[in-house]
Amino acid sequence: MAEIKICGVNDAAFAVAAERLGADYLGLIFAKGSPRQITPEEAKAIVAALKGRARVVGVFTDTPVAEIRTIAEQVGFGIVQLHRRAEAADIQALRQAGFEVWALAGGAEADTLIFDASHGDGETALRFGGWKTMLAGGIGPDTVADALRSGADIVDASGALEVAPGVKSIPKLEAFMRRVAEARP
Repeated sequence: MAEIKICGVNDAAFAVAAERLGADYLGLIFAKGSPRQITPEEAKAIVAALKGRARVVGVFTDTPVAEIRTIAEQVGFGIVQLHRRAEAADIQALRQAGFEVWALAGGAEADTLIFDASHGDGETALRFGGWKTMLAGGIGPDTVADALRSGADIVDASGALEVAPGVKSIPKLEAFMRRVAEARP
């Protein structure tokens, strides 16, 4: 059964609701210029509000590996998502620092490969090479059942749970998680 990741979490109340409703992962975005970008201090406050049931993922785009390590250690999460086609050296450096690494498919081999429709690869066959896979991009209450049937290990929702870019909605989250519950066997 696919796990659920709620990405772009940028406030503690929403994070607590997502964890309470059964999200397996919460993505905190550190990508410069994103409407969902948070600071390490904001991330620490979000993590402190959680009960520890959901795993927290730090999401980065073009941030240098040394800075990623610093933020990840400061905030205290064990998964780093490189939302880019990552170089083998970056993945290796983060693994050596003790982090699980997720990255877009098409780059070096990460612990979890991400297929994101917004990057043109969401329709790619998901099962190859035995890697853990995540499907992202355009997944919301109306599409989550299909996403769960895709064979991906993790299904990632973000923008469909917002009322405006970067503004998450607990009612939309609740509707999404109801659809997840209905679609799961």
